[in-house]
Amino acid sequence: MLRLKSKLHRALFLLLSILTIGVIGYMFLSDVGFIDAAYMTVITISTVGFRELHPMNDQEKIFTIFLILTSISLFGYAVSAFTEALASGVFFKQLKLKKVQQKIDKLKNHTIVCGYGRNGMQAIVKLKNYQKEFVVVEKDKELINTIDEEGLLYVEGDATLDEVLLSAGIEQASNLITALPSDANNLFVVLTASQLNKNCRIISRASNESSYSKLKIAGADNVIMPDKLGGAHMASLVVTPDVLEFVDRLTIEGETTANLEEVGVNDLPKEYIGKTILDLDLRKKTGCTVIGFKMKHGDYIINPEASLKLLEDSSLIVLGKPEQIIKLRKLF
Repeated sequence: MLRLKSKLHRALFLLLSILTIGVIGYMFLSDVGFIDAAYMTVITISTVGFRELHPMNDQEKIFTIFLILTSISLFGYAVSAFTEALASGVFFKQLKLKKVQQKIDKLKNHTIVCGYGRNGMQAIVKLKNYQKEFVVVEKDKELINTIDEEGLLYVEGDATLDEVLLSAGIEQASNLITALPSDANNLFVVLTASQLNKNCRIISRASNESSYSKLKIAGADNVIMPDKLGGAHMASLVVTPDVLEFVDRLTIEGETTANLEEVGVNDLPKEYIGKTILDLDLRKKTGCTVIGFKMKHGDYIINPEASLKLLEDSSLIVLGKPEQIIKLRKLF
């Protein structure tokens, strides 16, 4: 693909070069203006047979012969490169990538998922279930083919590079999830993303305990260790099996089985800002119950009082049956 792409670029460069040489040559040899020189060059290399501007001297005739022979060879090379690109599908793939990039450029407040491995795919399933816009960054060509077949927006490249994250829309993104297998690569992604967009929330995967603090220092808001979580989960099945099973049933599995929802106070109608949870009256309107409250500075209140005021930049954690959660989403 890269070879064909470079071949097309080379053919285009050579054609532009012969046009430039022709114009400059006729301006110098025939002592004519730019328009006349361009006219002579085009009718010569296209071999259309129109009459020249004036009878040519020997130097002009030799130069014209050179232009004709050179342009015929270059046109043959260009046609060959273009035909090869069409036959291999590179040309259409480039058009498709351009359309994908145009869609990405229009996104705002989306999520970037770096890595289409096991953890990355799980993150994408969750984002799809919640109908969140996202862009996948992956460099493995086989995985890229899978991503393309699923119709996902993606950028092919190394997520540790600035230009790749910029192509994925990091400057307009609200969240970034880096789930690369290497902690070192995740660290590079976190550093790059935090510099390109200081307001972006960054969630990173980590394999080693020693990487946790480094990723936090680099700018990660949350660091997840899947192996550690898996071990703790298995131990909890021994210690508190019933409690854990109940919590698992509350875990958001999809659009139809969701039991928990986060509602930003900023997303509520403005008349509720400064009012209390009681004034919101979610229980009556949706059947859902407020079980948690996240303060602006990040602290959580479990089972908040009904008299608690709804302040800007805070959030409500709501519990309900799937149909109640759906009703809640429609309401807010």
